[in-house]
Amino acid sequence: MHPFALLQRLVPQHGLSRCLGAFAASENGVVKRLLINAFKSAYGIDMTEFEGDSAADFASFNDFFTRGLIAGSRPMPDDPGRVVSPADGTVSQAGAIAGGRLMQAKGREYSVAELLGAGDFAADLADGSFVAIYLAPHNYHRFHAPCSGQLVESIEIPGRLFSVNGVTERHVDRLFARNERLVLRIGASFGEYAMVLVGAMIVASIRVTWPGPVSPYRRQASRTPEDVVFDRGDEVGAFLLGSTIIVLFPDGAVDLANDIAHGSPVQVGTTIGTVVG
Repeated sequence: MHPFALLQRLVPQHGLSRCLGAFAASENGVVKRLLINAFKSAYGIDMTEFEGDSAADFASFNDFFTRGLIAGSRPMPDDPGRVVSPADGTVSQAGAIAGGRLMQAKGREYSVAELLGAGDFAADLADGSFVAIYLAPHNYHRFHAPCSGQLVESIEIPGRLFSVNGVTERHVDRLFARNERLVLRIGASFGEYAMVLVGAMIVASIRVTWPGPVSPYRRQASRTPEDVVFDRGDEVGAFLLGSTIIVLFPDGAVDLANDIAHGSPVQVGTTIGTVVG
């Protein structure tokens, strides 16, 4: 096993993440200024398309990290049949779901059923298609609806907090099905699809825009929210530090775009597919 992956098995993942999360949530002026300025310098953050500029414009590092976009920064395609990327990031894998299994990395797969927490919903996606998008620390960290629909169910699944990156994807079996995650079951014009929000090391929380699940998740739980409806491009929530989003579509519902493949850069609004018919 890769030494980096082995190290993550040994460290207290949840304890470390919550401890660092407390610093990130601090509204102490000195703490937030040091964290924000160090982060901006380390990652060369360009603030021209975001609300706010200096550390004084944000209540905490978390507030800075989940900063909002200036209106119009991520326009949607004119064609209403286009399905868009839910996040800024890099495509880690995309393609067909074969026999209920998805590609994690070369030589490593995991099942739809374990990713979604089993249930009948998994069977409906067993031969569909998927796109997995990795959000690096420097990326915009709010996520949005890839197409219009109504939230049918949210499923909170506790788990590990392995870092999510190229190394762990290649060396940690069933990485996404082992980490803490929130599964969103969304009804669209073509049927129900899933958006899976995968937690990771140092991720202090997965935040959503409606009253509902608050991470960390203590036990697997399902919620049936009322009247939570998204238009394509609507904000759904935010990650506090980087992770991965996996979108799964039913068989025959969405034709993935030819240029959406491993390593493809995407932004909210980038076309990742087209609704069939």
